[in-house]
Amino acid sequence: MPPLPLLLLLLSVGAFLPRTAPKSTIEPCSNADSCSALVGYTLYTDLKVSELFLKIPISCACVDGIRKSSSVTYKTRPADTLASISAAVYGGIVSPDQINDANPKAELSDPSVIAVGTQLNIPLPCTCFNNSDNNLPAVYMSYVVKDVDTLSGIAARYATTVSDLMNVNALASAEIKDGDILAIPLSACASNFPKYASDYGLVVPNGSYAITASHCVQCSCGPGSRNLYCQPASLAVSCSSMQCRYSNLMVGNVTAQQSSGGCNVTSCSYSGFVNGSIASTLSTYLQPRCPGSQQFPPLIAPPTALPDSYLSPAPSPSEAGGIPSTNPKSSVVPSSGAVFGLPPASGPTGSTLGASGASSLMNQVTSFPVMLMLGLIIKFVCSMPL
Repeated sequence: MPPLPLLLLLLSVGAFLPRTAPKSTIEPCSNADSCSALVGYTLYTDLKVSELFLKIPISCACVDGIRKSSSVTYKTRPADTLASISAAVYGGIVSPDQINDANPKAELSDPSVIAVGTQLNIPLPCTCFNNSDNNLPAVYMSYVVKDVDTLSGIAARYATTVSDLMNVNALASAEIKDGDILAIPLSACASNFPKYASDYGLVVPNGSYAITASHCVQCSCGPGSRNLYCQPASLAVSCSSMQCRYSNLMVGNVTAQQSSGGCNVTSCSYSGFVNGSIASTLSTYLQPRCPGSQQFPPLIAPPTALPDSYLSPAPSPSEAGGIPSTNPKSSVVPSSGAVFGLPPASGPTGSTLGASGASSLMNQVTSFPVMLMLGLIIKFVCSMPL
């Protein structure tokens, strides 16, 4: 055993050595292009008796040479600290130091004391990789590893392979640990809209859908498919014409007629949102078999209630992305632009009264009649002759 002075010296030197940090996929970039991406993380109740897995669509931009979100903001609430925002609101996908570095003008000299209502930029990690994986369309999800995760389990859950995850994340081995942030490629359907369309480059993850063309068109990527199918959105109002020229077919309509040479198929396809109008293309072709009915992804509604301690934990970014999960404990909180599902009732961005605020207000309203009745009963009892 080394002498005590030497041991103390070693301990003091070790205190200044860099600590091992969780791995995180970093994609260098050198342009202003952005893409649709996802972040996935787990939130727990206070006693960790239940969990909620969220997949949040974000716009992944190039900021200071690295891919990260640039439009996600959070307005602080009472008792917020950088540590609580990192862990309880964003599930550890962004660290307190990263939030601090992204907000040099927010006067966060003491991360444990933050003024209520402070607007913070949240630099969520994300990756684009040209929206492709092995030369096939893909959307990348930034995923926070849990202590029970294995790389093979993650690969099986998201229909990819261990070798692909290792290549994407530059892993030397399949060993991962709690808190690591991995980029997971999700199979997707890609559009072929022209570059002058406002929704050019739309990519929809497999098993989900997107709302585009000013909320008029819904584009689906069915289970096990790579063919994007677009049709009028169910809640479409005040939309431009969706009828294909020189036909009576609407966007999404397909007719098929069997013949001796195969199947004659005529389709009216959505071709992008151009100058405020819905572009469509009429095509007729012959194929060996007539197409079956279009498969639509199962949709899971956003949660109607969250634990009060989370205070609407999901950001409200403005771009497309999102993928409904097949896990019953999972939910998607969609965005408000080209979206997956309906926008959430509230979110950190610009929201001053979250779920707990509404709850406490309702408790006050409902408790008033009870207190009034209790007071009348006490007054009546006291007035009775003994």
